[in-house]
Amino acid sequence: MKTRAIRIHKTGGAEELRYEEVDVGAPGPYDALVRQTAIGVNFIDIYHRTGLYPLPSLPSGIGMEAAGEVEAIGSEVADLAVGDRVAYAGSPPGAYAERRLIPAGFLVRLPATVPDQGAAAMMLKGMTAQYLLRRTYRVKRGDTILFHAAAGGVGLIACQWAKHLGATVIGTAGSDDKAELARLHGCDHVIVYSREKVSARVREITDGAGVPVVYDSVGAATFDDSLDCLAPLGLMVSFGNASGPVPPFNLATLSMKGSLYITRPTLMTYTAKREDLVATANELFDVVGSGAVKVEVRRRYPLSDAAQAHRDLEGRKTTGSMILLPELSS
Repeated sequence: MKTRAIRIHKTGGAEELRYEEVDVGAPGPYDALVRQTAIGVNFIDIYHRTGLYPLPSLPSGIGMEAAGEVEAIGSEVADLAVGDRVAYAGSPPGAYAERRLIPAGFLVRLPATVPDQGAAAMMLKGMTAQYLLRRTYRVKRGDTILFHAAAGGVGLIACQWAKHLGATVIGTAGSDDKAELARLHGCDHVIVYSREKVSARVREITDGAGVPVVYDSVGAATFDDSLDCLAPLGLMVSFGNASGPVPPFNLATLSMKGSLYITRPTLMTYTAKREDLVATANELFDVVGSGAVKVEVRRRYPLSDAAQAHRDLEGRKTTGSMILLPELSS
């Protein structure tokens, strides 16, 4: 079977994303063939495209999350059926496609309350928010937390969720418009980092105490100042590199700043076991289904325009979730 997909033949800029015809074989014993109706766009896709996170081999598909319908299953697949609505987030890359084969163990069934486009907009970002808030540091009522890039895809979900858990949420944003969006999605305080020093403002908000946890997906540009936001024994959660990777640093810095902790988690580790994947997805579906967390698709692109989607994401022109739609491609 032939399908259309976005692939890269070498790492580099957005121009390396090629929309081309590829072959899709029959499912292996443990695989499913999925016709994809909506595909998520995430910063990890850019890291794969540029080579910051190397892909196993080239040429390669790209993209880590999508939703759609099962069209065929392998002989050993017992918990899915043809016609099931499903979604996924995680390895192996290759989501930017009309159809793809994927190990069935990576798929979760979608409840009727979650539409395909909403699922594609929230699976990777929403499950990331789940493990950050519920497992890496378990946010509890009365906590004050700092979440960088609060108007981004993960940020808009995580800040709503943290507020639902009873936390006071401090977010950062790069403009007044993004700051207002963050306020509308759970932030009690928003620091516009282009004109305010984040650590100084955090200390002001917390009467000098600092926060027990900082969630930072920005990377190099915010790392040092993030450490200065933490209370003694606080946890620095570095989960992305939007401004570039964090350079090597002296571990003694953590002791000098208050016996701090640091972690560099990934969704793939937190959902490596099937039972963890299902539990993570179900908790996400529950908070979205209850209305506690609202997921908005803020930009839609034809699958064939993936390069423009990458340019907009890299250029900080986007807020919230963005998706690719195969049905819009010519």
